[in-house]
Amino acid sequence: MSKVFIIGLPRTGTTSVSVALLEMGFKVAHQAFTKQSFELADVVSDAPCFSDYRQLHKLYPNAKFVYLERALDAWVPSMQMLLSRMLVHLDNKTGKFHPILKRSFDHCFDVNGIDDPLDAEHLVSCYLSHKGQVFDYFKQFNVNNFMCIDISQPNSLIQLHQFLASDLNFSGELSIDDCRSEGEGFPHLNRGRNVASWDEYKHPNKVSTNAKGPDKRKFFDYKLL
Repeated sequence: MSKVFIIGLPRTGTTSVSVALLEMGFKVAHQAFTKQSFELADVVSDAPCFSDYRQLHKLYPNAKFVYLERALDAWVPSMQMLLSRMLVHLDNKTGKFHPILKRSFDHCFDVNGIDDPLDAEHLVSCYLSHKGQVFDYFKQFNVNNFMCIDISQPNSLIQLHQFLASDLNFSGELSIDDCRSEGEGFPHLNRGRNVASWDEYKHPNKVSTNAKGPDKRKFFDYKLL
């Protein structure tokens, strides 16, 4: 089975996609900060995938990468809400979040280097820059291992299922039961100000973000990137 990395920015539907993939039978880590988490998971989403997709591609050249896009008029206020709650914990010196999470947000949003990380123009620039870099990078490689979806669009769940079909115990045409109904699509999680849907969702295929294993090092040494 190929590794699958969900490389859309936060608030583009990473939790909804992660839950859908759990239900498809994948082992999923929504964020992964240890080497063991990456080894145990079939799918990793969110941090550090959205910032470190190039390094992940070098480590897993046969992996599949899924970029999530979202309309900017919906994404910007959602991202502003998220950052307003996270900023105090993303501070390089005093923030309580994991160093890898801090690094990913700093890399894509410059949260410790700009006066107002919640500024709408700044966030639009970050989104467009990230999207452009992702597409420029993957156009050099096998397009069969990269896809882009907007999970609010009809049939996006079916498109994802078909993209991953070779990694599933699946044969034949996709049925409605395999992917809910065509009209329903992805589960809609983390609505409004909710940011904890992943923690609240119970499933045996969930992989811990900080899974412990024989190699206790962080998955990436940022100094080597």
